[in-house]
Amino acid sequence: MLDKKKITEEWFERAKHDIEGARLLFKEGHFTDTIAHLIQQAVEKYLKGFLIFYGWKLEKIHDIEKLITEAAKYRPVFRKYLDFARRVTAYYIEDRYPPGPPIEYSKKEIKQSLETTKEIIEEIKVDVNYKE
Repeated sequence: MLDKKKITEEWFERAKHDIEGARLLFKEGHFTDTIAHLIQQAVEKYLKGFLIFYGWKLEKIHDIEKLITEAAKYRPVFRKYLDFARRVTAYYIEDRYPPGPPIEYSKKEIKQSLETTKEIIEEIKVDVNYKE
């Protein structure tokens, strides 16, 4: 039998690396497309860990809107993040591959995305009683 708590913590640890990397790169003025990708990865991993904690069967998807919708079944507060979820999904899908040059997001947008990601992480950590 799988230890859901242990697996959840493993997802959170990987997500922590992504979001801390995003914050550091933002502070250093790095390429915003790279930061956006790390934000998406952090949100995806925290949500997958949260859902696994509740018994969700892992799906290999990158659609944050779908993950938020699933998470809202356990915590309705997540519904308020649906617009954010759509934007963050685009960070992964639309912006990672050609054609065209990498997209540069405004620092304001990336800062807001980092702040919203922090809110989501806090909601998740409180719910699953996760302490680092």
